[in-house]
Amino acid sequence: MPLNRRTFLGSSAAAGAGVALEGGVGVGPAAASEAARGHGHGRPSKRYSFTVMGTTDLHGNVFNWDYFTDQEFDDAAGNDVGLAKISTLVDQIRADRGRRNTLLIDAGDTIQGTQLSYYYAKIDPITAKRGPVHPMAQAMNKIGYDAAALGNHEFNYGIPVLRKFEEQCDFPLLGANALDAKSLRPAFAPYVIKRVRTPFGRDVRVAVLGLTNPGVAIWDKVNVGGKLVFPGLEEQAAKWVPKLRSMGADVVIVSAHSGASGTSSYGDQLPYVENAAALVAEQVPGIDAILVGHAHQEIPEQFVTNKETGKRVVLSEPLMWGQRLTLFDFDLVWEKGRWVVERAGASVLNSNTVEEDPRITSLLGDEHAKVVAYVNQVIGTSVVAMSTADAPWKDEPVIDLINLVQAETVGAALAGGEYAELPVLSQAACFSRTAVIPAGDVTIKDAAGLYPFENTLEARLLTGAQLKEYLEYSARYYVQTAAGGPVDTSKLTNAEDIPDYNYDVVSGVTYDIDIAQPAGSRIVDLSFDGAPVDPAAEFVFAVNNYRASGGGNFPHVPGAKQLWANSDEIRNTIIEWVQEKGSVDPAEFASVDWRLTRDGEPVF
Repeated sequence: MPLNRRTFLGSSAAAGAGVALEGGVGVGPAAASEAARGHGHGRPSKRYSFTVMGTTDLHGNVFNWDYFTDQEFDDAAGNDVGLAKISTLVDQIRADRGRRNTLLIDAGDTIQGTQLSYYYAKIDPITAKRGPVHPMAQAMNKIGYDAAALGNHEFNYGIPVLRKFEEQCDFPLLGANALDAKSLRPAFAPYVIKRVRTPFGRDVRVAVLGLTNPGVAIWDKVNVGGKLVFPGLEEQAAKWVPKLRSMGADVVIVSAHSGASGTSSYGDQLPYVENAAALVAEQVPGIDAILVGHAHQEIPEQFVTNKETGKRVVLSEPLMWGQRLTLFDFDLVWEKGRWVVERAGASVLNSNTVEEDPRITSLLGDEHAKVVAYVNQVIGTSVVAMSTADAPWKDEPVIDLINLVQAETVGAALAGGEYAELPVLSQAACFSRTAVIPAGDVTIKDAAGLYPFENTLEARLLTGAQLKEYLEYSARYYVQTAAGGPVDTSKLTNAEDIPDYNYDVVSGVTYDIDIAQPAGSRIVDLSFDGAPVDPAAEFVFAVNNYRASGGGNFPHVPGAKQLWANSDEIRNTIIEWVQEKGSVDPAEFASVDWRLTRDGEPVF
């Protein structure tokens, strides 16, 4: 019997096969091959063109709105964000090409990233009895997505939230390399086959294979450990692409939540490449195009030659948050009884060229209003304004605030126990250079802007020697800068493309970072309580779960003894701390514990 979406979802946890859909109803391989059989010889070649549109890394953006600043989204480049804008672009392409000559797919990271998506995962959760339908599901259903790959952030809120979101979507969530830990069978649909009607009575069968990021095993260990495993993209593509071709797929598109650089942020903690999209194109024969995600970079069109066949594979990554829409244009020719891709190319459209689709903004106006009211709740006051603008190169009070809350929380949790007498150190990173805690009223959106990720807090046991190596690793973030000349802060940071969120500062000790020295030899005068840190001394280390699980590949922490952990988000712990205190005064906690130097002379 044909496999429809509802039956499929009921068995998706144990699914070993994908789902072949035509308007939501399955078409078996036999029917598919029958439909494609042609006859007649010596006639002019039949040609057909169609377009596959793609988005990625939408991260909870429906409206062109920034919930952290409580105003319309804006950046230096004049970009706009959100599915409401994407919807207008999609409508234009469907009108231009003919709707039946188009498909629409996504490459993952859909349900995390804004306060809108947070609200419907945690505050008014979609998992509640008679709970709401997720705004991203509502918007994507209305726009008419055909499939979406799973991103790593899909797992941030736990598997129940993801399964509920999956149930609410009118399209499959694909993840050929998200396997059940026990059976090693796909836990989500690996692929979907869509049939595109042509004027010639012979449909084009378009297979979309979804691949997620192996890093989920590290970054969301607490949610997926023992439940799901995530093998490499290359090996799973090599397994599935030949199957899709043998099932009669004329065109194979991979939707990959994986960048194109071939690099990994987690080092050798996993035997799989994080950003493997170009490797998949190069190593696995039979792929026509790859929609790239995860890296938050714009790749309008990139060609990779397959090593085995010599065939060029087209890659495209639209900019995140709905800032761009990728168009894959395929020209096909009927040859020897089947459709063959003659040419494939890609381009991107900028969502700042169109207005928001009123169908989407009106559909979700109530949800938007609820979230705006939520983020504007006052949680306390601040005596002075605090900003992260200089935090990447100076010890700033606002980062001290994060470390203070973390150290106090861990200290209280360990009180009266075996480790109560050990000093508590804390790590924090500057997640955003535009976060501000204003003087006067402080709201939830201010705290959310300071700590935008859903990290939780842990305590690990480190030695003085390990702490030094941890700090040296962190200090690679700075570009080596000789003493004497002026320092340009715009060229000082992000050496080796290290993002701001992978530069940690540590409170509870004092140290200098000598940026005139090469990476690995920069930490000077590391002291605790005014005395040099003993390499054998033990410290409690308050650290977020991303770092503790190996995110950023920092040394020692993932293997260090865990003394305590909880499931409360650090952001909410900060909010509760501010609510309890009523007023935040940096004079009570801010101190300069670290500074940049060159040959012993302070840089600032």
